[in-house]
Amino acid sequence: MTFDLLGFHETAVDIPSHEDVTEMREFLVETLREAGLEPVVDDAGNTLATRTGEDDGPHIVLNTHIDTVPPHVPLETDGAVVRGRGACDAKGPLAALLSAFLEAEVGAGTLTLAVTPDEEVYSTGAAALDFDVVGPPTSHETMSRPPDGYIVGEPTGLDICNAAKGRFEGTVTVEGTAAHAAEPESGANAIRAVAPVLQAIESYDETVGPPEHDSLGRPTLEPTVVEGGEATNQIPGACAITVDRRSVPPETQDGFREQLAAHLQSWIPTSMTLSFEYTERETPFLEAFATPTDSGVVSALRDAGAGEVRPFGAATEASYFAADAPTVVFGPGVLADEAGAVAHAEREYVRRPEVERAGEVATAAVESLLN
Repeated sequence: MTFDLLGFHETAVDIPSHEDVTEMREFLVETLREAGLEPVVDDAGNTLATRTGEDDGPHIVLNTHIDTVPPHVPLETDGAVVRGRGACDAKGPLAALLSAFLEAEVGAGTLTLAVTPDEEVYSTGAAALDFDVVGPPTSHETMSRPPDGYIVGEPTGLDICNAAKGRFEGTVTVEGTAAHAAEPESGANAIRAVAPVLQAIESYDETVGPPEHDSLGRPTLEPTVVEGGEATNQIPGACAITVDRRSVPPETQDGFREQLAAHLQSWIPTSMTLSFEYTERETPFLEAFATPTDSGVVSALRDAGAGEVRPFGAATEASYFAADAPTVVFGPGVLADEAGAVAHAEREYVRRPEVERAGEVATAAVESLLN
């Protein structure tokens, strides 16, 4: 069959997938079946399909997601522009990578399509992917080799994004002693400790954090929510500060947690205690990653006509794969333009020629890697 890239894209954008991805996943599965493939949906809701060449060779994975953020924005077309929820994040990249998966010549090695269902929230699908037990469609029990490279579909404006900051979230809790506000000396006011703790947060990367990264720059640490106090006439015994961490290599989740808690503890009075705990979630946070610019997947996309090599502007599921093999982020559309936000915004859009070009570039890159 000849894959109708633009037709698939418009239909996909028209299918709501902000609350439930079932209809969108069924559409993807049916498209793969019509192409003569046997896709599998695993226990985590990932859609998986594999093509193999006649000769041994590398294993390349094409990955993106089918869920979108709320609310659903209906499909609109205006000449070369397609608007609607998911137009660029990430049904445009999905259409492009699906085109490459279906149309690229696979002379050697293995090409896997892995489409996840929960990227916008907890990444439960990506966290559950196990390429050691996902094999060719006739036998999803064994695999000749683990992945040698990943191309992850997100809106990059056709640039090759070889790095991205990680994102951690947690709560700093300061505990003092509650007391009557008329007798403040009988307690330890946890809210009063907020000022020095905020100063300590401000100074963290100057004294403790990792150095500036060559391509990602400096990490950031921002307080986003402050909660404390239960009554207007009571000295509060506890106060909590939620922080957002955008990390750079080589910082890890465990290392950041331990270093932040130790740094902040030294800024509060001895009459109080401090702790830091990550926000509970089903899956690991997305860590920072950086793929070398001379890696095979970067070179293949560059030679195929993709744009500049640069960092991606948001956290991405590529983080889960980059520890295993060289990983890049690539696709049509942009996170934001000169007028403001595009992805996740009411005005989300992508241009048809860019979706087509993304498919051509991805197809050529895959062919160079697997022939």
